[in-house]
Amino acid sequence: MDMNQYLEVFIEESKEHLQSCNEKLLELEKNPKDLSIVNEIFRSAHTLKGMSATMGYEDIANLTHQMENVLDAIRNEKLAVTSDLFDAVFVSVDNLEEMVFSIAQGGDGKKDVSAVVEMLKKIEDGEDLNHDSSKSENQGNSLNQNHNNHAIQEYDDFEYTIIQQSREQGFSAYEVTISLREDCLLKAARVFMVFEILEQLGEVIKAVPSVDLLEEEKFDSQFSVAIITNDSSDDIHNKVMKVSEIKEVVVQQLDHLAMMNNQANSQATVLVETNQNDEVEKETHQHVQENSVKAAEKQVAATSSKTIRVNIERLDILMNLFEELVIDRGRLEQISKDLNNNELNETVERMSRISGDLQNIILNMRMVPVETVFNRFPRMIRQLAKDLNKKINLEIIGAETELDRTVIDEIGDPLVHLLRNAIDHGIEMPDVRLKNGKSEEGHVVLSAYHSGNHVFIEIEDDGAGINRERVLKKALDRGVVTEQQAATLTDKQVYELIFSSGFSTADQISDISGRGVGLDVVKSTIESLGGSVSIDSVESKGSKFSIQLPLTLSIISVMLVELQNEKYAIPLSSIIETAVIKKDAILQAHNQQVIDFRGKIVPLVYLTEIFEVPVETGNEDYVSLIIVRKGEKMAALVVDSFIGQQEIVLKSLGNYLSSVFAISGATILGDGQVALIIDCNALIK
Repeated sequence: MDMNQYLEVFIEESKEHLQSCNEKLLELEKNPKDLSIVNEIFRSAHTLKGMSATMGYEDIANLTHQMENVLDAIRNEKLAVTSDLFDAVFVSVDNLEEMVFSIAQGGDGKKDVSAVVEMLKKIEDGEDLNHDSSKSENQGNSLNQNHNNHAIQEYDDFEYTIIQQSREQGFSAYEVTISLREDCLLKAARVFMVFEILEQLGEVIKAVPSVDLLEEEKFDSQFSVAIITNDSSDDIHNKVMKVSEIKEVVVQQLDHLAMMNNQANSQATVLVETNQNDEVEKETHQHVQENSVKAAEKQVAATSSKTIRVNIERLDILMNLFEELVIDRGRLEQISKDLNNNELNETVERMSRISGDLQNIILNMRMVPVETVFNRFPRMIRQLAKDLNKKINLEIIGAETELDRTVIDEIGDPLVHLLRNAIDHGIEMPDVRLKNGKSEEGHVVLSAYHSGNHVFIEIEDDGAGINRERVLKKALDRGVVTEQQAATLTDKQVYELIFSSGFSTADQISDISGRGVGLDVVKSTIESLGGSVSIDSVESKGSKFSIQLPLTLSIISVMLVELQNEKYAIPLSSIIETAVIKKDAILQAHNQQVIDFRGKIVPLVYLTEIFEVPVETGNEDYVSLIIVRKGEKMAALVVDSFIGQQEIVLKSLGNYLSSVFAISGATILGDGQVALIIDCNALIK
């Protein structure tokens, strides 16, 4: 069988399972007694093992098999969850991720995992654990757990009545527990075959897990069925064992009196339960059951959701085609305007409305929750905290906020830089925090939210903040600012100096940060996306980095302007307003032309000079201006005339023209002309 056709699905599903493992392991670390979480991790590992074995990736299958053994020991309470155990399992997941990403990049997915497998085996054997005294107790508990796993345990009144009536009519009730082989690939098919046999023997009254979950393979390798039949337990055992890939079949007759006694004992146990430890165990057991039910409900809900998985390349092709349509729409609007034909005007207006709706749908399809990027950070923070011997709590808010996929692809690295800086430079060591009257554990908040046509991502920490004098001293030493300039800088302007190239206030270079690279790259990456980054900080209280990003980059709204005979586009997101002023209103300040704009002095920028446009006409009494902003700074761009607002498709200038000053791209207009798109951020210093 050619497995290449399944490769894409394998890679995507493997990534999802590994992400789930990472998230659930972090959750388990916080709630080590919640065994339902272990079950979820086990399911992901088990599915990954089956998929990789089917696809022929033996190293992945071997490692997941050993990881599964450790998880199995945890859920059967043979192993206690410890920091060492978590580290080992996290290392295993890292190795698995490495192999899956290798396959995604065209590799063979092979890796020497013998050391990790050996480490897991040692943990499984309990070599690094000192729980000998409690071992026998744990083993006892595990035996009970195993026994419980083999039993359905509970029957409701209706089922109990059926069992009772059947017994009165001479039938017997059995609980049949079927264990599938670990290498069973078609579990649902085996379940179907078992049910077919059992239904021929009698009437199935209950299954655990439920039939829906069994059909969807939402179980590990074992399931139980209650059946009423005239056949003997040996007949049931022998017939079910004829199904291939079945490891074990246990048939137990349901004793009516025993069931009554069990129920009575169970009720009595609840009534006389006074021991505090027993109460804790009961609460834990109930919690596990509730979580199991919730997990099962979530799984059922997930399977019934009406979504399909679409290759992102197909969406890119659809987007490219739509961009061509937007250009043609502009062309049609221009022709319709020139011809001034009513029928044509109406048709073009209708087409514009429909294409506008289509544009919204396509853009929404490309929106991806920032969760896809944020998911990787909890694990990274955990490792950094361990490496630096710090205690850090990461809080994520607004992970469901959506951004265009092209933006999502780019913001991962800048966020990694900012988080690493916050943890390395921002959060103090636990003893220092205690001395400063703070809690031992540092708090880092990563949040995202929508506002207008932008998405804001903020990273806030309650660490040491930025020391203004220290930053200024470094800036003066490096010649980034002069002493005269330094005296006039506000706190915010001083903090922004750390975005200068090669700037670092770290006294020691570490593997985490402080090499003087990073923040300048963060700033340039975010600005290349049409966004901006700013800093707020209070010394000894903490810092906040705010990133503002556009919702989408492909189709943007612009103001078209004319410089002599050339047309340019200025993004609306940068424009505050347009104005026409008399030449007399232009003032001089520090050898620069400025205007008084609502009480603020705003410098004039002559675009014809910046872009070296040949000036053929001039000397008019009035000047047309577009006031643009970058953060709190403003500039007045001098243009010859305004054309109007339009939606355009942003096209790259390509590699050869990537360094053209203050131009971020180009677009094709309705009349077929090419208009350059002005990068306002580059014009404002």
